Amino acid sequence: MKTLDWSQCSAAESIPGKVSGAWVFKDTRMPVATVFENLEAGLTVEEVMEEFSVTREQINAVLHFAAKSLETPVRPRGHAAPADAYSL
Repeated sequence: MKTLDWSQCSAAESIPGKVSGAWVFKDTRMPVATVFENLEAGLTVEEVMEEFSVTREQINAVLHFAAKSLETPVRPRGHAAPADAYSL
């Protein structure tokens, strides 16, 4: 899986000595990873907001950043896709 460059996300910051330098929501001590862990565990966005005192805008910003960062670039027309075991 691709590693995200959180330094490009306007909603996150990493400060040495603050939560061991983890990427957190700006002006908080809430690690960005906590959102993903809790959503994966089945919590809703509303439950994460309530449990961790973050706003919908903060959560939307990191989710949007992650989604955009993980998008596969579109190949220009005329470029063949690489062969895989199924296409041979």
